[in-house]
Formats: sequence, structure tokens, C-alpha cells
Amino acid sequence: MLTVDIKKTLKTFTLELSFTMTNEVVVLFGPSGSGKTTTLQCLSGLTQPDQGLIDLNGRVLFSNRQKPVPVQKRGIGYVFQDYALFPHMTVKKNILYGAKNADEAMNIVDTLGIQHLLEVYPNNISGGEKQRVALARAFATEPSLLLLDEPFSSLDEQVKQECHRELLRLHQKWQIPVILVTHDYEEAEKLADRMIHINKGRSR
Repeated sequence: MLTVDIKKTLKTFTLELSFTMTNEVVVLFGPSGSGKTTTLQCLSGLTQPDQGLIDLNGRVLFSNRQKPVPVQKRGIGYVFQDYALFPHMTVKKNILYGAKNADEAMNIVDTLGIQHLLEVYPNNISGGEKQRVALARAFATEPSLLLLDEPFSSLDEQVKQECHRELLRLHQKWQIPVILVTHDYEEAEKLADRMIHINKGRSR
């Protein structure tokens, strides 16, 4: 279970968000600049809230009373909007970077159908393939929580639908909490077990 109760002052508003979730897909939905990505960054440890609590499966990642758990020790997978793959590494090396178990990582590669890309560099693969590689790298770390920041926004419709199916299948298989950020309502409706609407840092 994930418990979030955070407050962070930004340039034009204060982000105040409180929710709990189990092994479900929760979509943070709202206009650009509403605090969705900042929420993911607070959860991952890339930035810190001003105050509050982040608790994942009974482990406190952030609170006012202790030093925050570092990014690399949080057990959280993060797929960025631009995928953030290492251009100087092959697909295989990207996926194995941070992987807990190489054999299990290769099982994930098989599941995603990207075996043929292992020796290729990210600059030589398509957007849909990059999305699969980014998902594989995130899952290979065996995360307790998966964060997805608009990973489908730059894909054409056919590839997007394919990736939606893949995400739902992987979620069913691995049963971990997934938080997806999007401002595409149709995508949110399709993928969410639950939707949290955010506008100017507040949920409704």
C-alpha cells in the first residue's frame, strides 16, 4: 500500500495532495502544469516535499521527522515522458542497468517482445520500442511502485493502443501499484482503476 500526504510550495501555487492506494492503476489527471509531474518527482525522491508523509508498504520514504530515503534505495520504477534511455548503452545494457536479477530481466524482455533489439542503441529504435525498453528497465529493478509520466504522449495511435494493452497485461502479472500521469481523458478512462483529478496542486 502507498500512503501519500504531501505539501510543496511551487512558483504559482502550493501542491497539497493526500491519497492512499493498493495494487491498482491510479491516474493523475489534469491540465499541464497542475502538479502531476511534481507529485511523481516527490514520490521517486528526485525532489522533496516541504512537509508530509510518503509511506510505501509500511516503509517511510519521506517524513518531517527523518532523513528522506535516497532515490536509488526507494525501490521505485520511473518511466519518464522522454524515456531517458542512456544513448551510449545498448538496449540490453539499458535494461540490465539497476536490474536485480539478469535472468528475470531477460524474462521481462521476452514478455515485451524486444529480444531483437538487445544489441541496438536507443537512437536507432522507434518510439514504441523505446517505450517497451523503458518499461522493461523499470520492471527489471523489481519495483514496489511504478511511476509513468505521460510515456504514451508522443506515440502514434496504433502503437499507443498496443502499449496500453502491454501495460495492463504487465500490471496484471506483477501486481504492483502503478501511478500514471496523463492529460488525455480517453487514456485515463481506459487505464485507470481510479482517477485523481488535479488542478493547481489540489485534488478533487
